[in-house]
Parts: sequence; structure tokens; C-alpha cells
Amino acid sequence: MDREQILEEIKRLATERGGEAPGREAFARATGVRMSDWYPHIWLRWGDALAEAGYAPNQLRTKVSDEVLIEKYIGLVKELGRVPVEGEIRRKSRNDQSFPSHTVFKRFGGKEKLVDAVAAYCRKTSGFEDVLALCVERSKALPPLAANREREQKIATEFVYLMKSGPHYKIGRTNSLGRRGSELAIKIPIPPTTIHSIETDDPIGVEAYWHRRFAEKRGEGEWFALSPEDVKAFKRWKRIV
Repeated sequence: MDREQILEEIKRLATERGGEAPGREAFARATGVRMSDWYPHIWLRWGDALAEAGYAPNQLRTKVSDEVLIEKYIGLVKELGRVPVEGEIRRKSRNDQSFPSHTVFKRFGGKEKLVDAVAAYCRKTSGFEDVLALCVERSKALPPLAANREREQKIATEFVYLMKSGPHYKIGRTNSLGRRGSELAIKIPIPPTTIHSIETDDPIGVEAYWHRRFAEKRGEGEWFALSPEDVKAFKRWKRIV
């Protein structure tokens, strides 16, 4: 588009919006005209284009309050007859300039907390019993955050350990440090002492890494002649999941 075509499109959209000039991003969405199509060879600022079209530059919008966001969300719930998914919020924002962007709703801290906030608002405000019922139903379907954390903590892990017996060190892996120590105590003259262990969901990979790193210091089996610096390096690893 050339200069005149862009100005005509600004005027057309402003007329459709009741006299409100479109913002730069709204204009691009509605017309497909990118910023690179007019900047910097025609205008240096979008406000300059609006002024040339006969409109005052758009003022920065003030932050929408949580209550207004919740009321907008409730309106969409009523419109759909269900709690919306993010795609429906995005579509509503594109088609309705008065509806907040989906990113603004992220201030509540996620879908579960947003639904909880809407439910709390409906409980103290009459006339939203239908929306409250939908929120309660949706909350039951969402996995609780605590349950999510508990599942994360139940990832199967084992230990890559560093044990010392006399002047030598053993690097191995086990799912029970206590049991492994007892097993080794039966087999070797000097009972081993656990120096450090690394909890990991990839015990094979982590063990192989340390075996390769200390390959030049390896003796029989998994026994190594390590220096104090080597031991310090091993102890810097805590948990790898």
C-alpha cells in the first residue's frame, strides 16, 4: 500500500470503530499492512500516520483492573456457555477491540487460579450462579497444583555415589545407598564410607560421565585413585533430574 491507501484504511477502520483510530497492531491485524510497509520511509511514528489521517494519536491504555478482567471473562463464559480455552480468548480479543488480550489474563498465575478468582467473584456477586457452577465444574476437572508437584517429585531417580575405602574411591550407581554400602562392606576389607551422592533420573549416563572423566585414574573395576580436586568436582553435583 502507498501513503494514500494506508490513510484511507485508517479512516475506514476508525469509522467502523465509532471514530476511534486503530492502534498499530490492530491496524496490521485488520489490513495485513506491516510496520515495514510504512516505517521509516513514510512515517517515523504511527502517531504521525494517525495525525495525517485526521485523528489524535492513541493514548497508552491504563492497566485494566482485576475486577474488570473478571467481568470480561464472565461475559465470555456466558457467551460460550462454558469456561473458554485460550484459543477462544485469543479469538474474542481479535474480534472485539474492547476485550483484553489473552496475555493480560496471565497475571492471575495460570488457568486454575484464574478460574478460582472468577468463582470467588461470582460467590460474592449475585446473578452469576450459572457461571459459578461452570467454574466449579471446571475446577474439579483441573489437576490441583499440589498434585502436579507431587507427581513431579515421584519421578524415578537413583543415585550415583562416590565411596572411599582406604586410599581408593569407588564410583557406582544404586537405588539404595544404605544397602549398597552394606553389600560392599561384606566384600572388601575396609568398609567403605559414602563421600557424596548425586540423585538423578539418568544414573547410567551420569555414572558413565564420571567414569570417562576419571578414566586415566581408574584401577580395578569401578575403583579410582582420585585427588582432592577430583573429589571436590564430584561433590559439586547435587541433583540432576
